[in-house]
Amino acid sequence: MLRITATAVALLTGLLAVPSASLASPASPTSTVTPTNPPAHPCAAATQRCEGRIRVPLDWGDPASERIEVAFAWVPRKGATSTVLANPGGPLPALPLLPVLERTVDRQNLLVVEPRGLGASSPLDCPGLDLNRPESIAACAAHLGPRSRFFTTDQAVADMDAVRKALGLPKVTFYGISYGTLFAQAYAARFPDSTAGVFLDSLVPVGRNGYAIEPIRARTDLLELTCRSSRDCAATWSALVRRLRDRQDPAISMLTLQSLLPRLHEPVFGRELNAAATAYLRGDPLPLRRLAKAADAAPVPPLRGPGFAGMLSYKCGDAAFPFGRKATTAERERRLSRFYDKKRPMRPFTVAELGGTTGWADWCLHWPTPRDNPPVPRRAGHPDVPTATVAGDYDTHTPAEVARYFPHGELLRVIGGGHSTTLGVDCARQALRSFLARAGELPRSCDVSSHRALVAFPRTAEDLPDAGDLDRRVVAGFATASDALVRRDPGSASYRRLTEESGLRGGRLAFDDKAATIRLEDVRFVSDLPVSGQVVLNPDRTATARLTVGGAEVVLSWPAFRPLDPVPVSGSFDGRPFTARIPVR
Repeated sequence: MLRITATAVALLTGLLAVPSASLASPASPTSTVTPTNPPAHPCAAATQRCEGRIRVPLDWGDPASERIEVAFAWVPRKGATSTVLANPGGPLPALPLLPVLERTVDRQNLLVVEPRGLGASSPLDCPGLDLNRPESIAACAAHLGPRSRFFTTDQAVADMDAVRKALGLPKVTFYGISYGTLFAQAYAARFPDSTAGVFLDSLVPVGRNGYAIEPIRARTDLLELTCRSSRDCAATWSALVRRLRDRQDPAISMLTLQSLLPRLHEPVFGRELNAAATAYLRGDPLPLRRLAKAADAAPVPPLRGPGFAGMLSYKCGDAAFPFGRKATTAERERRLSRFYDKKRPMRPFTVAELGGTTGWADWCLHWPTPRDNPPVPRRAGHPDVPTATVAGDYDTHTPAEVARYFPHGELLRVIGGGHSTTLGVDCARQALRSFLARAGELPRSCDVSSHRALVAFPRTAEDLPDAGDLDRRVVAGFATASDALVRRDPGSASYRRLTEESGLRGGRLAFDDKAATIRLEDVRFVSDLPVSGQVVLNPDRTATARLTVGGAEVVLSWPAFRPLDPVPVSGSFDGRPFTARIPVR
């Protein structure tokens, strides 16, 4: 059965149901994309949000081709002197995310065009489509026929420029997120005279052939960001895979283990994964099994539904894979198999251990791509306009990779950041707003880290870090409370779905997010000191805990969700006040 990576899970969670699309006769192959000049749209005179549609050619290279409808939303702002053309990525329906984009782009005029084949723009529809069943992908392609080859980025950006013309807008600044950055690059290259600037969040890179680069890799490189010694970390991870290959653990499949890597941007996983791997190899499986259980409990969107047809059309038509675009399915399978055998892109895993697929490359084996349609024309240069990119350390493509594609643009590195940071990280959102307002240079980086990675998991109180003369029960209480609190870090999406969890070595945690409280019942973070009581997250982002630890009363207060080591802690032990700095390990 095909499985999907954790990175793709975040993307597909937003997939929305779309209405059926009517099928029409095939159109002729495309040539140069040159939008015509449509008449002014009624929305051009709007003073408040206006949603509309225009009719465009199925094939912009053939003026006589079938007409399809493209939907858009126009949000004029009083006093605005510039317009932002935004796409939130996916490729998914864009209009449902209009309220989010309106809050993010809050001072400029905003234009959102629904990409063709998705949502309200002549959606492609394949009843019974299931990515777990390759035959249903092939059946979908046959059902849609040759017209589906025009539901790709080169055609979609021509639709976007047609909407711009219909609204009488001279130029736009393209703000693209994730797959929206591919639309942005294609638009700027194909319509440079209509482009005032480009802002890219979470880049989809484009190769020299003009096609998107669809990464096929296990992302073990992300471990370097959380490991105190990347060489030791890589060796530890390889040894862990070998151990699980030789001695299978029913609680940790290879698929689950690999799915932990894209979650490293979440504080719990980033804080604990390397230490948990080390502990496993030293005979302590509990920390890694706990992470695996949380990952397995996270909801996974179903890989079936008619709306995947539009996504397949873009992802398969816009990208370069290790097989030819015009190759038969059998030849594609042979070439992809040779690629896996030679390059071993998922090392230290094998593709077979991961269910026999790496994602889109395998799904696109069964999707015909006979048209030569690079999103960015070959040898096209980037227009000489202001350009900025935002890249999170834990994103699909790291800041170092992004810098290679836009060496003259501004680059903001979000330290500890993941994907689509402008939608949820204040410093990234402020960078976007500064760029749109042309308010000086962007900062080179912003740090959103909320934790320090653990080096080891203690088994007993004797293994806890040395905190001077502080009683070990205080150190154990703090270690247990902070271990519980990190599971409510706002960035820990997988854990915040859990309402309760077993303690690492016994006992029970109960999470009450409404009351910002965690209850501990005989929780054993270390095996020889049970902890009961509660942890409270205060509005000022400090945490307080009232605990019973090994028969002693411990009260603690410390700054929450900050990457501190050691951590300043104050409180009392059996009624005696103390202040201390407790190391993180």
